[in-house]
Amino acid sequence: MRAAPTILHLDMDAFYASAEQAAKPSLRGKPVVVGGLGPRGVVATASYEARRFGVHSAMPTAQARRLAPNAAYLVPRFQLYRTVSDQVMELLARLSPLVEPLSLDEAFVDLEAGGTADDAASAREIGEQLRTAIKAVTGLTGSVGLAGSKMLAKIASEEAKPDGLLLIEPGTERALLAPMSVRILPGVGPATADHLRRAGMTTVDDLVEAGEDELVRLLGKAHGGSLHRMALGYDDRPVVAERDAKSVSVEDTFDADLHDRVRIRTEVERLADRCVQRLRGAGRSGRTVVLKVRRYDFSTLTRSETLRGPTDDPTVVREAAARLLEAVDTTGGVRLLGVGVTGLADYTQEDLFAQAADERTAAEEAAGQSAEESAEGTAPAGDAGGEPPGDPRTQAPETAEQRAARRWPAGHDVHHGTYGHGWVQGSGLGRVTVRFEEPGSVPGRVRTFRIDDPELRPADPLPLVRDPVDYSSWPASLPKSLSGPISSGGESRP
Repeated sequence: MRAAPTILHLDMDAFYASAEQAAKPSLRGKPVVVGGLGPRGVVATASYEARRFGVHSAMPTAQARRLAPNAAYLVPRFQLYRTVSDQVMELLARLSPLVEPLSLDEAFVDLEAGGTADDAASAREIGEQLRTAIKAVTGLTGSVGLAGSKMLAKIASEEAKPDGLLLIEPGTERALLAPMSVRILPGVGPATADHLRRAGMTTVDDLVEAGEDELVRLLGKAHGGSLHRMALGYDDRPVVAERDAKSVSVEDTFDADLHDRVRIRTEVERLADRCVQRLRGAGRSGRTVVLKVRRYDFSTLTRSETLRGPTDDPTVVREAAARLLEAVDTTGGVRLLGVGVTGLADYTQEDLFAQAADERTAAEEAAGQSAEESAEGTAPAGDAGGEPPGDPRTQAPETAEQRAARRWPAGHDVHHGTYGHGWVQGSGLGRVTVRFEEPGSVPGRVRTFRIDDPELRPADPLPLVRDPVDYSSWPASLPKSLSGPISSGGESRP
């Protein structure tokens, strides 16, 4: 524990939804829900306007639609979110060499290690400057917590939401934590909280009163001892700049169970390609390929294959995932598929088998056997579906509406040759509806087109702030245009 509140925790406010509202003027001040939109979709983030209706993250989208039927439901745009996250992380890196990202929108910063703060006054000043800088560069708001430990800094940022700053003075931790729910402490999930509730402990003060011996008896030595220390406000975990990823993976949940073996294999190969894209984007390679299959009855199977050496070759990962699929019984249907790579390394090992596979793939493409033809019903050799290649009983071709939904996801960017930049409000019945507006513009007009309109094409997201303030010299001095009183939206806790 530190004698000064020099550990900062930043948490962007309703990040995905706020980014969508900033990009789409017509949605500002209105309920917005970002997540999967199919029957089995899950809410990733809800705007504060949507939360008033009871919508929250991890809720099934179908339930969210019942609670907030008039909200805007959008498919995530991770390209935009990563761009904004990079801008925020760059600002944090200017404060200290010790920045520990937890996700795209959340991170710890050791201000003492960066020499930017050594007491409560300097920590508060930097926290306020950071919030102003984030608003100026990204157009979004974030909440800041400052304390002498990671646990308390994270609690402080949560208490400061939305768009606030809360500093917890060292020595006041016990009084602050005492009335709070046990769920506020790291490592206390629903099951542990319920176990503690049955023992008569619902607040942090109840844990302190119970004592370490009782918590160890209930939860075990490691968990009980750790929980008692945290209830007393003790947390000596350091801010770690490098958090080594152990795996890279992608997965998809399908609106309807997949029964067609050819379609299942096609989806596995598509996921393998996406996984390799992420792997290469991180500059890594991996040695073990993992396949995840969740069947119609919610039973989940995982299969893995360890290669001769690390690889980032899409053909190698694709073929390994296909081999793993052959050993899985998909009778009855599949609701989720995932492909991952573990055993990560920073280098790849040349693979003669991969080279041979590439040559074979090239020969197939030259003969006209493209991946699209395979997806439309030509089963690859060795398929384990139990039906001959091309058997009509195994075919489940994608409908025009399904193709349109995949090409024109709700909320994604488009460009029209006549009307310019816009975003998809929805598609169906062979039509796609687009609202033409940009960040910083007035709410735009809505127009409807055929899904195959030659002038309409997918587009990249536009910057949320067109001319951001230059913070290249920050935090040495705050730009004069933004200096002056800053509303913290919160206060220090005595």
